[in-house]
Amino acid sequence: MKSPGTRWPTDSADPPGTVRVQKYLAHLGLGSRREIEGWIRAGRLTSAGQVLALGDRINPGDLLFLDGRPLVRPRQVDIPLRILLYHKPAGELTTRRDPEGRPTVFERLPRLRQGRWIAVGRLDFNSEGLLLFTTHGDLARRLMHPSGGWVREYRVRIRGRLAAATEFVLRGGIDLEDGRASFDELEAVGGRGVNNWYRVVVHEGRNRLVRRLFESQGCRVNRLIRTRYGPFVLPRDLGTGGVRELGPEAVSDLAEVRPEDRAPVSRKDPAAGQ
Repeated sequence: MKSPGTRWPTDSADPPGTVRVQKYLAHLGLGSRREIEGWIRAGRLTSAGQVLALGDRINPGDLLFLDGRPLVRPRQVDIPLRILLYHKPAGELTTRRDPEGRPTVFERLPRLRQGRWIAVGRLDFNSEGLLLFTTHGDLARRLMHPSGGWVREYRVRIRGRLAAATEFVLRGGIDLEDGRASFDELEAVGGRGVNNWYRVVVHEGRNRLVRRLFESQGCRVNRLIRTRYGPFVLPRDLGTGGVRELGPEAVSDLAEVRPEDRAPVSRKDPAAGQ
């Protein structure tokens, strides 16, 4: 079990003293591996006057440049793992900057002296609920990787009520433009007037998947709230726009989470008592 100050070692397959560029920068919290690999493919990263390529290794402490500008390096190579739970409101973008000046989720997060916050997945502009952030690129990558099959649970409000036949179709599977998809779980949980709430669970993070599944059956979603992502649950007492950092014990447990090790998710609030 890792302690709150866990340090993350380099890959044992790397030559002694060196590390792959994307792993090094992700470890510093400067981006996810996928994002950094995009920089490398685009020829945006250089060191000692040389454009870096995928597979290149560097010595920790080497000065790297992104678009000709030196990357800000933390004072320490090893950054303590931190995890935030954020209750995203509708009307915020899951991006660092918006050309149109719309609010973003990063504007509410606490400032870091080392590294930066990395969003684990996304929620679209009109969606609400649980959004995760971490300082560790490798953990973010594991939690986002499609092979993980991490469950996502939502509360969805639609206009009207699903017929039994429609529920059967949504559970059985529908061919969308990017492949077949279905709800792992789907149940009615109440409603008022013409609006009805449903609890749904999916195991993948395709773009707007929940909305598209409902829309495929002619159902209009007018509110969508994510309440769970893998082992992380949105605390009932975390208001819209609120941020909560997981405590040392919870971080120590969650640092060990791997897709292949995941167990059935309990309903226990992982941030309880903090």
